[in-house]
Amino acid sequence: MQAIRLARPRVSLRRLATTAQAPTSASSSSVTASVIPLSNVEAQWEKISKSEQAIVHRQLEELQKKDWKTLSLDEKKAAYYVAFGPHGPRAPVSPPGQGLKVFLATMGLVGVAGLLTLAIRSRAPPPPKTLTREWEEATNERALEQKLNPIHGISSEGYSGKGFVTK
Repeated sequence: MQAIRLARPRVSLRRLATTAQAPTSASSSSVTASVIPLSNVEAQWEKISKSEQAIVHRQLEELQKKDWKTLSLDEKKAAYYVAFGPHGPRAPVSPPGQGLKVFLATMGLVGVAGLLTLAIRSRAPPPPKTLTREWEEATNERALEQKLNPIHGISSEGYSGKGFVTK
């Protein structure tokens, strides 16, 4: 509601507001001659100009000052739509069904990245010989011969780890 108040022009609003003043009456069914019928606010809200939206908004504010038990169902629905409807900053950013398209496009890109990774790995040279299990076991034996890290490491008393073997 604050955005509508800030967006509306002040000079023309005063002029329009004086021409659209509602006669006060006891029943809620005798509402001001509105720019659009309140029963059809949802369908026509985006089509009317900002100044007309401001007039309808002001009329609904005046209606809401009354007892809510006396308001008609159309007036309540119109007040709710103008305050919380999917228009202005609350309008949906993406159309329905857009989430599925985004998901499928993301999965497609992940698949392409996977294929690219496999293609690059197939053309790569073989891993170095220092990554084999035999080399790692030989490194463990050499560390024991040299008493490497005798306090906490492989040469310490009661050591139960794997040493340099990673697999």
